[in-house]
Amino acid sequence: MRKVTVEKVHAMIRKFWQLQWNDRLILIEAILMLALGAVVVATLPFRWAGHLSALRIRRVDPSSESRALAVKRVRWAVLASARRVPWRALCFEQGIAAQLMLRRRGVASVLFFGAALSDKKALAAHVWVRNGDLDVVGGESASEFAVLATFPPALFDRSGRDYDPRARTRL
Repeated sequence: MRKVTVEKVHAMIRKFWQLQWNDRLILIEAILMLALGAVVVATLPFRWAGHLSALRIRRVDPSSESRALAVKRVRWAVLASARRVPWRALCFEQGIAAQLMLRRRGVASVLFFGAALSDKKALAAHVWVRNGDLDVVGGESASEFAVLATFPPALFDRSGRDYDPRARTRL
């Protein structure tokens, strides 16, 4: 467990208040979505978590520039928040948070669930989120894992790279 001192907490709060208001808002959203992700992982069966990740997008698809900016900002907010929250916020919680945040912005994404044998011959699981050819979270080590499931499943062709991120808005 991480040791948190009063000085570290004060420094984080000071840094938070030095950010622009839109950065503070997206960080708060990321913290709330990470908390939701932690509750989902801790309480719901895997298939229900998958259904949550496969919900339809009900907004108009943004332009490619807006989409890339949204992916970049969501990635920053989720990763920055996950390092600082006092609860477990690993790849699964980060993936759920990132996908829900992108969905709120009308950006389609796919949550990948994969597994691999670790060095100790144990099964290791990993979750990552992609938008088209852009890694949102967890993509750094995705190539080491075999894909077991994707959410939503209709957009995945087993390579993980060849899906149309706009197709989800037309379903």
